[in-house]
Amino acid sequence: MSQQFGEMPDKAGYFGEYGGQIIPPELKVAMDKISDAYETVRQTRAFQDELQELYTHYVGRPSPIYFAKKLTERQGGARIFIKREDLNHTGAHKINHCLGQALLAKFMGKTKVIAETGAGQHGVAMATACALVGLPCEIHMGVIDIEKEHPNVTKMKILGATLIPVTRGTQTLKDAVDSAFDEYVKDPDNFLYAIGSAVGPHPFPKMVRDFQMIIGKESREQFLAREKKLPDMIVACVGGGSNSIGMFTEFLPDESVRLVGVEPAGKGLDTPDNAATMTLGTKGTLHGYKCYALQDKDGNTLPVYSIASGLDYPGVGPQHCYLKDMGRVQYESATDQECLDAFITLSRVEGIIPALESAHAVAYAMRAAKELGKDKTILVNLSGRGDKDADFVADYLNL
Repeated sequence: MSQQFGEMPDKAGYFGEYGGQIIPPELKVAMDKISDAYETVRQTRAFQDELQELYTHYVGRPSPIYFAKKLTERQGGARIFIKREDLNHTGAHKINHCLGQALLAKFMGKTKVIAETGAGQHGVAMATACALVGLPCEIHMGVIDIEKEHPNVTKMKILGATLIPVTRGTQTLKDAVDSAFDEYVKDPDNFLYAIGSAVGPHPFPKMVRDFQMIIGKESREQFLAREKKLPDMIVACVGGGSNSIGMFTEFLPDESVRLVGVEPAGKGLDTPDNAATMTLGTKGTLHGYKCYALQDKDGNTLPVYSIASGLDYPGVGPQHCYLKDMGRVQYESATDQECLDAFITLSRVEGIIPALESAHAVAYAMRAAKELGKDKTILVNLSGRGDKDADFVADYLNL
């Protein structure tokens, strides 16, 4: 990786002007301890071997790359390939960083892991990882998301996690983050707040990215072996941005590869019902770090919306913000309707039911394929499967 992209973040946790630790001094001490512990343990052979062993024999890595022949024929134009993170144990990419954070918590001697979740994928993965390492796990989740993502709620309870329903604010992901953080600050010496995306104060954006980079590393090797070249375009959904930064980072130095992050336009960019942070947001501070955020002119965080609970967040990871300003990653959006169309199309054409979050990326790939020539290739990161969304979509569409 070139030095331009390889030195992110700096020692203070900044990606350019984004990131950092915009937190009280006592919390900075706690974050620095986590950072020091992470830097220590990640360089040990025992940690690396244990994590790789779990990725291979527990998660089922490497996840395959699948050529979506029928979808390609339907759309015309570029050939569409799919990175099948939906086949991971627990059904999404989240398990990649949850295992790493659970092992870190065990290494640090923590007595409880606290996490937030929107769509429930991070909650299930964190509950799974904690069950594996033998640590109590507490998951904070907005009551709207609890009702919407009931299958994942059931899984978390079966795995032994304590579920904390969040009734404040919009009762969705942003408020779940606030609730989890409030619990964490009660005892940061003994608790670990395992953040569910590449967001929050340093070292979490770096740490989550590092664990998720396995997606891009596998993809490079697999695609080169199959096609003898790199993909022309890589597409991934962006909420907080963990699956996308995990995929993109390996390809940042490859200027021939067009990187596209797809965020939720919701009911339309011309309405308040969206979570298109990169498209409509301004520079601000959220949850202890600097990023683009959806906020009013006074800097107050705006309520956001997406049909995909895991993308329903008013900020975005600091590395994404930096890459937007650099122009290295192109950030687009897809509406609820485009997402639902992609959800049904992929299900019925390829027999793959995607998570609503991932369906945003599929929607953009379907759109882009028609614009690109047949000699071009698109690789979509299918970050999760749609088991959790099946009942909701069926009711929503009256299927």
